[in-house]
Amino acid sequence: MAVSALLSMLSGTPDPHFCASLADLPLVVGVDEAGRGPLAGPVVAAAVLLCDPPPAGLGDSKKLSATKRARLENAIRETCAFGIGIVEPEEIDRLNIFGATMLAMTLATARLAEALGRDPHEVLVDGNKTPAGRCEGWRWQGRAIVGGDGREPSIGAASILAKEWRDRAMLAAARDYPGYGWDRNKGYPTPDHREALRTLGPTPLHRRSFAPVAQAMLI
Repeated sequence: MAVSALLSMLSGTPDPHFCASLADLPLVVGVDEAGRGPLAGPVVAAAVLLCDPPPAGLGDSKKLSATKRARLENAIRETCAFGIGIVEPEEIDRLNIFGATMLAMTLATARLAEALGRDPHEVLVDGNKTPAGRCEGWRWQGRAIVGGDGREPSIGAASILAKEWRDRAMLAAARDYPGYGWDRNKGYPTPDHREALRTLGPTPLHRRSFAPVAQAMLI
């Protein structure tokens, strides 16, 4: 896929009139991430400004079927404004997973702000911390909401975009690095992944700062 096409998938708005229609309204954005726990692959965050009315059925991506997530992802991309932030394993190892997650959220929000042509008034972040004071590029008013992906539709939408993007990335990685079961486990530390890590060793997509990967490097 061309670089321009890939970049266009990282942010977008439904049409040029979408931003103009919001000119006098406070913009409240939802942010969530996917991929804190895996041993391999990126951590991905999404930021979403919902349309009115929002797509029906939004919620915690982990509680939705794959079919429903895919349908909602298409609806969100077609009707809402969004940004995607991706932090690769090398950067995760440099920053630690918490810092990498804060960076991914910051990148996602920055891409959304660029697509909108203005900053949001407030950013609702899933969890108990926001990137404020934790990531240099964060410049927005943020509010952390524990369980936000199930409570705030915009955060639920962000969780869907982040998970779908990351799952696709791991499916592609599974073709490049067969044997680790990433098409099934998406890089999480399942027994089959741990066994492959022990017998095959780590790949360039493994997070070397994570204990099971570091241990495998010593074998």
